[in-house]
Amino acid sequence: MMGRVLVVKFHLISDNKDTFVGMRLVGIPGVVVHKEDEIKTAINEALKDEDIAVVLITENLVKICREFIYDIKLNHSRPLIVEIPDRHGNGRAKDSITKYVRDAIGIKI
Repeated sequence: MMGRVLVVKFHLISDNKDTFVGMRLVGIPGVVVHKEDEIKTAINEALKDEDIAVVLITENLVKICREFIYDIKLNHSRPLIVEIPDRHGNGRAKDSITKYVRDAIGIKI
């Protein structure tokens, strides 16, 4: 009997081109945005795509529209929104983005 394979689709919303390029290199598509309306549009587009299970969003963007993002986290079952540091880190630890994502959602990418 063949087991089912679960495919989890990721999407990145970043304010940093280097983070965007790094994630593209591991197969994660995304967008680079800077303004509040662009962030909200990108998140709403991710909500429309039922295949997207995890949205990675840089911490700087979360700071710009924290209430909007936390409302989605509390009131939508999917996608899982994970805040990640950009390539400059977040000041809390010197972890790589990959380790941060792995710890947050429990899978290797």
